[in-house]
Amino acid sequence: MEINQMIYDEIKKNNNIITTAQVLALGYSNQILTNYVREGLLERCRQGVYTLPNAVHDDMYTLMLRSDKIIFSHDTALFLNGLSERTPFMHTVTLPSNTALPNSLKDECNCFYVKPELHGVGVIERYTTLGNLVRCYNIERTICDFLRCRKRCDEEMVISAIKNYANYDGKDLNLLSIYSKQFKVAKDLKKYLEVLL
Repeated sequence: MEINQMIYDEIKKNNNIITTAQVLALGYSNQILTNYVREGLLERCRQGVYTLPNAVHDDMYTLMLRSDKIIFSHDTALFLNGLSERTPFMHTVTLPSNTALPNSLKDECNCFYVKPELHGVGVIERYTTLGNLVRCYNIERTICDFLRCRKRCDEEMVISAIKNYANYDGKDLNLLSIYSKQFKVAKDLKKYLEVLL
């Protein structure tokens, strides 16, 4: 038994990954995936996400594939934006408050919720270290997220994020100011920046 050519082409196009939804869109039933896993032709790396057996599993990318509402935020966004050298041990995502994180992902990531109208503010795309494009927040939004949720975040990480931002060549202070008002953290931001700048 070998993988159907259309499915194989789709896998190759997606950096060695395919989802159940993609297989269904090609006109096949999800039973074909079960058969491929049983035969050792594919591996199930998450619910509804499959890779070729020898492919390196890009956990960030496969996590994002589980929900079109997942946006990487906080320490994971810092890392994706190049302002942190440390790959987060557990990825952090933000979802709109009218959605829930799938149960199967609850132990796999830290999750923050935000009002639906603020969920899409500052969304960009960045490449993971394995070359897949994922959604995350831009650096200005990330700074506001740290300030907004600083009671749930490590204080050292908040200070480090703002320090790194202060030294970052690509910073947009106007955008940061707009976001800080939108997220109601302008006063806190001013306090931190006065100390650090």
